[in-house]
Amino acid sequence: MAHHVLLVPGFFGFTSAGDFTYFGHVRDVLAEVGPPAGVDGEIRLVRTDPTASLRSRAARVAEAIREVLDGPGGEVSLVGHSSGGLDARLAVSPAVSLPTDVDVERCARAVRAVVTVASPHHGTPTAHFFSNLLGQQVLKLLSICTIYSLRAGRLPLGILLRMVKLIRSPGRKPEGVVAQIFADLLADFSISRRRSIEDFFRSISGDQDLVAQITPAAMDLFNASTQDRPGVRYGCVVTRARPPGITSALRVGLGVYAQATHAVYVALHRISGRTPEPRARLLSPAEADELREAFHKPVGPEANDGIVPTASQLWGEPIAGAWADHLDVIGHFDHPTHVPPHFDWLASGTGFTRPQFERLWSDVAAWLGTPRSGPEPSAGGRGGEREGAVRASERGATVASIL
Repeated sequence: MAHHVLLVPGFFGFTSAGDFTYFGHVRDVLAEVGPPAGVDGEIRLVRTDPTASLRSRAARVAEAIREVLDGPGGEVSLVGHSSGGLDARLAVSPAVSLPTDVDVERCARAVRAVVTVASPHHGTPTAHFFSNLLGQQVLKLLSICTIYSLRAGRLPLGILLRMVKLIRSPGRKPEGVVAQIFADLLADFSISRRRSIEDFFRSISGDQDLVAQITPAAMDLFNASTQDRPGVRYGCVVTRARPPGITSALRVGLGVYAQATHAVYVALHRISGRTPEPRARLLSPAEADELREAFHKPVGPEANDGIVPTASQLWGEPIAGAWADHLDVIGHFDHPTHVPPHFDWLASGTGFTRPQFERLWSDVAAWLGTPRSGPEPSAGGRGGEREGAVRASERGATVASIL
């Protein structure tokens, strides 16, 4: 039976806008290392609406599964980045009600495993920031900047400096500044690509429910009502970026462009570390040991990848832990000489590299291809106890190998 993988994008992004692909590097690595590991089917991208509600996004996941079942057939594993991991969990939850005409239960029964990558299972403080007027505009800018940098490698310096000023000292009418930056970036695209990108952003403007649903308080309710499906394996990739400071600033380089991109990262990292004490993720002793083993230091509530707190990312069995920012882990880091090139406009100074990227996704492929044996781990976060969870020290170098 063929074993297919569906890649589910998060709220930053886009499956594709024109020919700019969110998961391009991940797909290439999985296509190479997957078949020897037992992941021998197709690797497909789930086309979803970046800012739509979790129910709407999960419905797109179910529809993508149906396409596999009605086409090549076989079994499916879901790999979701950021909020895409929440979509995957909801799509396979028993008795879930989704706004779609597909047989959701039939689709869920075909799922073998769910892997979440840097997902906010217990919420993220950035959701509060992105939910206000300035935050909505910044989120739009982050998405268009990611698309632009995938094409050109780097943003125009003047635009980047205006963006830094907007985040640090927002004016009374940020939408006017954002509209001008957006128009300036679009002007560098061909007409056909410009229309594709404009259509993409127009399509998401009507449904902005996702951001409110991934706050720490909202995710507490989501976890209480979204059950894991028996027989499905749940694993997670956990990320942590370097805290901003003199070291991270030196690592990105002393050029004006590098320091400007780093300034954006610094602002996001500080926002992501502001989880209110009552909502801070409380780690069990076993979870704290796992993360300490992965990162060689304790993980407190302030640790994050620039978007999602590290402690919020645990769900199921830890597959890998990586010193990487939120976009590094899906291939958006700096390696312009690789073919195809990696481009990184959000410079965290964490130092994630192509070899680390390949090892991480090779570990994911190996985990996906491993047959289930023994009791499955229950969801991390349900009282902090995961029966059958494997600690990093007992799995050898799986987690530490990504550092």
